Formats: sequence, structure tokens, C-alpha cells
Amino acid sequence: MTSTLHFALAEAEQITARARAAARSLAPQTTAAKDAFLAAVGVGLRQRRAAICEANAGDLARSAAAGRSAPLLDRLRLDADRVEALARAVDEVRHLPDPVGAIVGGGRRPNGLEIRRVRIPIGVIGMIYEARPNVTIDAAALAIKAGNAVVLRGGSDAVATNAALLLVLRDALLAVGLPADAAQAPQTPGHEAIEAMVCRPGGLDLAIPRGGTALIDAVQRWARVPVVQHYQGVCHVYVHHDADAELARCVVVNAKAQRPGVCNAMEALLIDAAAPPATVAAIVVGLLEAGVQIRACDRSRALAWAPAIASALVPAADDDFGREFLDLVCLLRVVDGVEGAIDHIARFGSGHTEAILCRDVGASQRFLAGVDASCVMINASTRFNDGGELGLGAEIGISTSKLHAYGPMGLEALTAIRTVVVGEGHVRV
Repeated sequence: MTSTLHFALAEAEQITARARAAARSLAPQTTAAKDAFLAAVGVGLRQRRAAICEANAGDLARSAAAGRSAPLLDRLRLDADRVEALARAVDEVRHLPDPVGAIVGGGRRPNGLEIRRVRIPIGVIGMIYEARPNVTIDAAALAIKAGNAVVLRGGSDAVATNAALLLVLRDALLAVGLPADAAQAPQTPGHEAIEAMVCRPGGLDLAIPRGGTALIDAVQRWARVPVVQHYQGVCHVYVHHDADAELARCVVVNAKAQRPGVCNAMEALLIDAAAPPATVAAIVVGLLEAGVQIRACDRSRALAWAPAIASALVPAADDDFGREFLDLVCLLRVVDGVEGAIDHIARFGSGHTEAILCRDVGASQRFLAGVDASCVMINASTRFNDGGELGLGAEIGISTSKLHAYGPMGLEALTAIRTVVVGEGHVRV
């Protein structure tokens, strides 16, 4: 064991012990107390906007000097507008119903026992993420509203920004009389801190890694606690042969180019082999005008509509299939109808978001039944698979696991359900 890992393990043990004590204190708190914390976070973000942006500018400068990619720098950036958007997301979470204590099922048995299925906090949530400082606020707001303590391990690219945001969270907790240890962050640098967070049974109640393949694979390898994966977003848009040309052009361009460096951006465009050439040309020209590099399969470059745009298509490589580009790049592949699209997605999809553009209700229903994804869009951009857009206020991430959550994780996904049995001296015979 390295000395760094030894130190990280000792720190993780101390942090999780404090977090467990904080979680015990949070569990019985009223909705009003938790909402007061969220109100204080919103105020703190707005009052400290300049300091947060200054810290972020330093992180951006260091990351740019280190040669980080443009999409990573975009995810890292927190300007004044994005800080305000964070504050608004916290306000939205504050106005959502508190899931803790909600009765979600049950009834009365023939013998008179009353059965209730009730939402309770999970306990201590470990959030592990890369260059996404907004996750610091989103994760803490959701976790604490749902009665959990949260341990936040952000990436090294955002270290100053995350520290400034954590200060807002801890000051808000103290201001309303809640334990500051409900939001903590390890100080040990490097991956040793992550390994130490997840390798001890009985430490975290749930670990949520959110980032690239290497990070998630490492957490899965080290973990001795439950893990919900927030894996890469290899998102497809399938254009059926009867899709409206202008609708398809607008949706495809938005899905790819509106913000290409995020997990719900389109990475592969699937075109029905029977699609009219004019429809395909409109979509492809729209992508090219948005600055997108199109990596096309051999079949697509050989079709009748291809000569007019052949010079703008880059031949796709084998490793472009199933790839998360996170940039103004996408794969173009021709498929044989709905079944061809479903087969491609089954092989190369990541379970994140899939979309179909069509007028045929039967085709959309077959696509819906056939694809395996946390969210399926019909005539809408993949960019809508987002907690805020789907009414969750914010999200702790988009789960590509099916246990215990699938898709955007909001408040309810950060609770467990326990059974409460009420009797009148009942005994089993």
C-alpha cells in the first residue's frame, strides 16, 4: 500500500464517519428546514458569483495550458450566467415535493395488519465526477433535500471552483442549523482518494461515478459498495423514411450541435435506406453548416444522394461505431428500416438516450419497444434527457444502470423504500 493510499483511507474513514452522523441528523429534518438550506444556497451562489467565476477562471486557465480539449473546457466553464442557472436549479429543487416519508404503496391485509411502503433517505451518497463543477451544487441540493449526506469528489481540473462551491454549501448548512458535514470533499489528491471512498464496505451507502469510461471502470473495479453507473452517452437519432424533412433537420442539428460536449448530445445519425434524398441532403447540409464533421459508413457514401455531398463526408473508421465524440463530430450510417436501427443500437448504444424521427405511429412504437435506453425520444432532440428539462429541478446524473435507478436521477432516486407494518398485537401462527 502506498503512503498516499494509506493517508486517503484514513481520511475517507474520518469523512464517512462524520457524514454518517450528519445523515442521522438530516433524516428526521422537516421539509421546511431542508428548503431553508436550499434557499440559503441560492442566496450564497448569487452573492458569491464573482468569487466563484474568479476561481473558475483560474481552473480554466490551468486546464487550457495543460492542453485540455475544447469540450472539457466547456463542461468546466462557470460564467455568471451558468452560476445563475445553478441558483435557479436549486430554487426549482426547493419547490419540489419532499420525497421523504411519502407512502408509495401498501394496504390492509385480511388479518388486519396495515402495510405501508415509505420513502426514506439512502444515507451517505458518494459523488465522483470530473470537470463538471455544476455537479457539486446539483448533487448536494438533491442529496440533502432527500435527507442524505453527500461526499463530493470532483476532478482536479475544477479544484478551485469546487472549493468555492463547497464553501457556499457548508455555510448554508450552518446558517440554518444543519450539520456542515452533510457536504464534504476529500482533500487527498489523485485517484487514491476515489479508491479509498469506495473500497471499504460500510463506508458509503451508494457511489455514483459520473464521467469517462476510465473513471467508471476504475470505480467499478475498486468498489465494495453499491454503484450506480452514469456511463458515456452514445446517443443515436434514427430518421425514418417518412420523417418530415424540416423537422428532421432541426432536431438532428440541435441534438448534435447545440452543446456537443455533453452526454445527451447525438453521437450517431442513423438514416433509413428508404429516406428520400432531399430529406437526407437537408439534414447533412444542416450539420455541415453547423460545423459538424460527418464520418460516414461505406454504404452511405455509395448511395444515390451521396455524390452531391461526397467531398464533405469523411470515411468512418471501425472505432467510430459506438464512440462518444463529445465534439462537433458524428457518425452517419444507413440502416434498413426500424429493425436495422434497433440492431445497430443494440450493438453500439450505451443505454443513455435514443431518438426516432417519424410520422408513422407504428414505427415509433416498434422503436420504443425494441431499443434499450434510459430515455427514448419521439420527434424530439436527445438534448431533452436532462433533469431540469424533465421536471426534476436538477439531476445528480443520468443512470445507465437499471438498479436501482434508470435515467435522470432526481430526488426520488436518492431514496430507498422500506416497509412499515402496523398491528394491534398481531402474532403469526
